[in-house]
Amino acid sequence: MLTTYKNATVPPVHARTVRFETKIAVLLRDDLQMWQRLNVTAFLASGIAANPELLGEPYADADDTPYLPMFRQPVLVLTGDAEVLAAAHERAVRRGIPAAVFTEELFGTGHDEANRAAVRAVARDDLKLVGLAVHGPRNAVDKVLRGATMHP
Repeated sequence: MLTTYKNATVPPVHARTVRFETKIAVLLRDDLQMWQRLNVTAFLASGIAANPELLGEPYADADDTPYLPMFRQPVLVLTGDAEVLAAAHERAVRRGIPAAVFTEELFGTGHDEANRAAVRAVARDDLKLVGLAVHGPRNAVDKVLRGATMHP
């Protein structure tokens, strides 16, 4: 729905584009099954959400039903093969970009303590990554994710 102001057609406030200084992105290995892609994305987004500065205010509907806050900016979801994922991980670590990781082993664990133990057991360069989430300055995140493509 467009609203008219004088002679110009202007999109409603909720449809206007805002350019953010930072970027949140999730990179998924391109050979995952659909349920795995959704699961990995959810887990990785929760890692990024650990930074409370990225969350907006709580939501409420017209009946004042409260809802949890969400990210203040969009989350891009990209894909790449194992080599793209490994290179992105290396660049994120080298640049000091905050990251969350999801490894193949986490599909076989059932709780947070086991997840952390599974990651801890493997050297950084040997991690079998299936997903990576990053947050940082736009240009730095773009460089980290070089070679990845938007998720279809």
